[in-house]
Amino acid sequence: MVVDRRKFSLGLVVALTAAACSTGVQSYAEPAGGWWRIYRQRFLDRSGRIVDTGNGGISHSEGQGYGMILAALSEDREAFAAMLRWTEATLGGDDLYAWRYDPRQAKPVGDPNNATDGDMLIAWALALAGERWKTSAYLERSAAIRAAIRRDCVAERFGRQLLLPGRAGFASAAEVTVNPSYYVWPALDTFARLDGTATWSGVISSGEALLRQARFGPLHLPCDWVAVTGPAAVAPARDKPARFGYDAIRVPLYALMGGRKALTSDVAAWWGAVLSQRRPVPAWIDVVTGEEAPYALSSGGAAIVARLTGSPPPVQLDSDYFSASLQMLAGARL
Repeated sequence: MVVDRRKFSLGLVVALTAAACSTGVQSYAEPAGGWWRIYRQRFLDRSGRIVDTGNGGISHSEGQGYGMILAALSEDREAFAAMLRWTEATLGGDDLYAWRYDPRQAKPVGDPNNATDGDMLIAWALALAGERWKTSAYLERSAAIRAAIRRDCVAERFGRQLLLPGRAGFASAAEVTVNPSYYVWPALDTFARLDGTATWSGVISSGEALLRQARFGPLHLPCDWVAVTGPAAVAPARDKPARFGYDAIRVPLYALMGGRKALTSDVAAWWGAVLSQRRPVPAWIDVVTGEEAPYALSSGGAAIVARLTGSPPPVQLDSDYFSASLQMLAGARL
């Protein structure tokens, strides 16, 4: 889909202004634990930037996507519009977004590469908001981002359609590096519904097959990064720790949100075993050696454990951006 960005930007500004001005007193559906007001106060600054409080105050496309999704689910049009304005003005430039903004640097956006999960989250948020609020500019922008993801961030290798973590630096003729947690299943299902099943069916089926294969060690757990080198050849990425950790914790979350509980069976078995021993679930485990983190999961991770296993969830929202975002998403029902 080709979009004249000058015309789009003008139309989007009008739509954002109208959306923000039409809300009056905000109406909150509070689908994600009833914490949206707290989340907004802690992590959303006045510019529309979601601040990563656990990572030096940076921002990234992932965080903007999380914030926009939660704002749409909470019927907060004003916050949604502010986040989208900041994202377009600061991380934009084409139909994909720069992945990182660091206000401590002279050039805050120093790397033009994208993060595909951030783009997917933003496109999904725009689709959610566009359909809920009948805002055509949001739907059009979502469509442009989806087309760019499909064009630039899907690699045809080894009989698979693999979702690249970014458009540059992850694929060669011999190997593709994939992050299993970038398969945001409810987003992909929304894309397929809006664009037609044929557009995304190969990505979805290849991703489901990959997640069934990417289970390693005696516990059969996924890990944060994997290398794909053949039709049935998947291994932990050689240049990264072989951990079921801070990225892969989202694999069961997105699977549950996307109605794919079958992809969570091994994680559920391990977490259930740990809980039956009456000990905290470790923040990460090396899927090959079995080494465990000497500290427990964050509240966000614990919320995912609770959703999968039925254990009690945390009762307070974490002060860390990433953990709080996972808590909110784990509490959301789409």
